[in-house]
Amino acid sequence: MLSLLLVALLAGSGAIGVAAANDAEREDKPGGAATSQGPRNRSAFSNPSGNLSFARQLDFKLGDGVFRKLWVAAPSSTRSSDGLGPLFNARACQACHLKDGRGRPPGPEEQPSSLLFALARPDGSPDPVYGKQLQTFAIQGFAAEASVQISHKPRVITLADGLRVTLQQPQYELRELAYGPIDPTTTLSPRIAPPMIGVGLLELIPEADILARADPDDKDGDGIRGRAHMVASPTNNGRQMLGRFGWKANTASIADQSATAFLNDMGLSTPLFRDGFGDCTAAQSACRAAPDGADDDGMEVPQKLFDLTVFYARNLAVPAREGIGAPAVRRGQKLFSDIGCAACHVPRQVTGASEELPELANQVIWPYTDLLLHDMGDELADPGTPGDSRDGRLWRTPPLWGLGLTRRVNDHDFLLHDGRADGVLQAILWHGGEAAKARDRVIALRKVDRDALLAFLESL
Repeated sequence: MLSLLLVALLAGSGAIGVAAANDAEREDKPGGAATSQGPRNRSAFSNPSGNLSFARQLDFKLGDGVFRKLWVAAPSSTRSSDGLGPLFNARACQACHLKDGRGRPPGPEEQPSSLLFALARPDGSPDPVYGKQLQTFAIQGFAAEASVQISHKPRVITLADGLRVTLQQPQYELRELAYGPIDPTTTLSPRIAPPMIGVGLLELIPEADILARADPDDKDGDGIRGRAHMVASPTNNGRQMLGRFGWKANTASIADQSATAFLNDMGLSTPLFRDGFGDCTAAQSACRAAPDGADDDGMEVPQKLFDLTVFYARNLAVPAREGIGAPAVRRGQKLFSDIGCAACHVPRQVTGASEELPELANQVIWPYTDLLLHDMGDELADPGTPGDSRDGRLWRTPPLWGLGLTRRVNDHDFLLHDGRADGVLQAILWHGGEAAKARDRVIALRKVDRDALLAFLESL
C-alpha cells in the first residue's frame, strides 16, 4: 500500500522517475481516453478525440471543413466564404497550421504565411499605422503592408564530445512599407504557428493546478520561476483568466484564440470581434471602407461556423506513443528528469470536469508543460510583445507531445517560436535563463546519453 501511495504522489507532482516505470502503459496514451486511435502517419495530427461519439464526429468533420475553408474577398457569389482581408496573412486556418501541425519559416523566395509578426510599441500598444500584426498579403486592389527579409547570423556551440553545432540567429528587415513609415519604437516579434493537437485537454486543466506551480519569486530556491499570465478573456466578458495559449500565454481559451486568429490573420469578423476590416487601422481608411462579407447578424464567420471551428480545435487528438519501453527511451526519460527539463516541461497533468466536453474531462494526460511563463534568456529574447507580458525573455513552456512526429506530418523539424532551431538538439541549445543549467548539462553529456535523451524526445 505504501509503495502505491508513493507512486501516486510522485505522479501527481509531475515526477517521472518511479512514476514513469509504473505509468508507462498510460504514457503510451498521452491524451488519456481521448488519445487518437489513428496511425502515427502524415495525418497523425488531424484525428478526432479517440472517445468522441459517432454523432459528435460529424461536428468534428464539419469543423474540419471550416478550418480548411479558403476565404475570398467580398463581395462574391459564395457569400458563406467571403470577407477575407482586405489585409491578411493566410486564406485558411490550415494555411498556417499545416495539417493541424507546426508552421515553418518561409523559404528564400517566399513571404511569411505560417510565420507571423506581432507589432507593439514599448507600452504594449499597436503600431499607429500597421496595427497589432503585420499583414504580408492583400486582396486585389490593395497593397500588402510590407515584405520581410530574413537573414541569419551563425553561432557555433561545441559539445563535450567535440560535436560542433551551428545555430542560426534570425535577423528581420521590413521592406516595401506600403502605408508610410512605421513608428520607430515599434518592435517586430516573430511567431510560428504551433501544432493544434491536445489544446482542448490543456484548456481543461484546472486553473488552480497550474497556479499552484507558479513560483515567480523562486521561494523554493530551485532557480525555476514559473509565472502565471492573467489576461482578459473576450469569451468571458473581459474577465481576468489564466492565459494558457500562444507563445506568451496571452489568450485564455480556444475560443479567444480562434477569434483573434480570424480577425488578425484573415481579416474576418466573428461573434467576439465584429470588425469586418480586421487589423486595418484608422490610418488605413480605404481598407476600413472596403466591402465586407458580413451576414444579416453582422458577422463574416457566424456563430455556427465559429462554434464548429472551436469544437474541431478542441478535439484534435494527441497521437499515441510507440516504443516507450525501448531501453534508450527509458534511459532518456530518466535523463530528462535528472537534467532538470521536467521542472518546466511537467510530464503529467489531470483535466477537470466538463459537461460541455465529456470526452476530455477527468483524463490523466502527459503534455510535458506547466503552461507557465519562464525566463529563457537573452538569446531567445523577443524584442517586444503586445499585452501585459512585455518582458521579451518570457515564454510559455510549449507542450512536447507529438514532438517526434513533426517531420512526418510537416516535412520539417523547425522548432521554437520563430522556427530558428533545426531539430530538437538545436532547440535545447537555444535555451537560456532559467533553463541554462539544464542546457549546460546536455552540452556535457556523453554521446550515448545525448542519443538516449533525443530518442526519448523523439518518442513523444
